[in-house]
Amino acid sequence: MIRRGFQVAARLGHHRGLLEAPRILPRLNPASAFGSSTDSMFSRFLPEKTDLKEFALPNASWCSDMLSLYQEFLEKTKSSSWIKLPSFKSNRDHIQRLKLPSGLAVSSNKGDCRIFTRCIQVEGQGFEYVIFFQPSQKKSVCLFRPGPYLEGPPGFAHGGSLAAMMDETFSKTAFLAGEGLFTLSLNIRFKNLIPVGSLVVMDVEVDKIEDQKLYMSCIAHSRDQQTVYAKSSSVFLQLQLEEESPQ
Repeated sequence: MIRRGFQVAARLGHHRGLLEAPRILPRLNPASAFGSSTDSMFSRFLPEKTDLKEFALPNASWCSDMLSLYQEFLEKTKSSSWIKLPSFKSNRDHIQRLKLPSGLAVSSNKGDCRIFTRCIQVEGQGFEYVIFFQPSQKKSVCLFRPGPYLEGPPGFAHGGSLAAMMDETFSKTAFLAGEGLFTLSLNIRFKNLIPVGSLVVMDVEVDKIEDQKLYMSCIAHSRDQQTVYAKSSSVFLQLQLEEESPQ
């Protein structure tokens, strides 16, 4: 995703110009592809009815801490202050009837594509996670349990799995908070090892939005907040999706 972000920068203008002169990027239209309504944006991303498989649901591999915290946040969604984000096989499923801006589309076999964090199909062996989003405060919480296929040091999760999970949570937060589409930077400071099968809680916040960029931060910690696993920051590029032409 990081590489893709820089490819976007290269296509829109010189990379140096992107960092020093954001004005070269196409400006966001106040009436975006979603329109001015936040409800319209969420209705696209959160379909009420779908035949798509939902991966962000409890299964037998979830530890007790993950299950209980999931229930706590699920209760918060009843007051409409938090939203549980669905997780489908591909990002295409989250932006149906929309497409990337002109010039960025590539041909691929849609049936073979998966979000990286959903590439391990064996339940409980890879990325087990669910993301909750708070629209008014532009923040998210991700509950993540790394399975044994994500091992790095014996008995502990590979640091790259946490980096991927942070990037995925940043991306969903950026998209819903301000149409952030591509990662421009991702900086991580690792603090402690994560035991395989344990719960990691990631708190993500949008710190500011300016010059067509979203600046975000994340802290990954244990449920009791006594252990900090990593801290990270990320910058996402704002770009509007376009309506797909009727077939």
